[in-house]
Amino acid sequence: MVKVITIEREFGCGAAKIAKLLAEKLGWRLWDQLLTDEIARAAECDRAEVKRREERRDPLYYRLLKSVLRGSFEGSLNVGRLKLLDADTIFTITERVVRDAAAAGNCVIVGRGSAFFLHNRDDAFHVFLYAPYEDKIQWLLAGGTDEAEAARLVNTVDQDRAAFIRKYFGKDWPSRHLYHLMINSYMGDEAVVQMILNGIGTLR
Repeated sequence: MVKVITIEREFGCGAAKIAKLLAEKLGWRLWDQLLTDEIARAAECDRAEVKRREERRDPLYYRLLKSVLRGSFEGSLNVGRLKLLDADTIFTITERVVRDAAAAGNCVIVGRGSAFFLHNRDDAFHVFLYAPYEDKIQWLLAGGTDEAEAARLVNTVDQDRAAFIRKYFGKDWPSRHLYHLMINSYMGDEAVVQMILNGIGTLR
């Protein structure tokens, strides 16, 4: 029986709204913004910093800083005390939170590598959502993002996600064989949710 649904997504395809609607219909817990909150709590830092860094590799300047710190005698003494909010730290905390959420069951988990963390669970159902480029732009414009910024985000966020998956899991993004369903969200939120419900129904 399916107790966990992971939803991986292209940026701008409306996955957050779809995941919320799905969780409401099932009466399950939604791990999306809640996941960011829990990572921030565990890392003892501001959630805005986690949100800015999750599902990304460290920027080059940050990787260089860590390299310098760890390569110097003084840095090696202090690097453990600095509590650097780096990609490795976020990854470690995210894995723990995702696995704990899955163990509790009856949850919808959005992104953060959750499908990769949980790929070997028989009770997990993995979905990938995508949409045409213009639809993603229009979705962002409707949310108040200006056109130039919308284009920049659509063109870069998924590149960051792909780099994150390559670094931490050694896989391509999206890894098509991993997902039970890959759905074009262009068909509408209700239709997408119904397809997911029909999909998990076949595995019960």
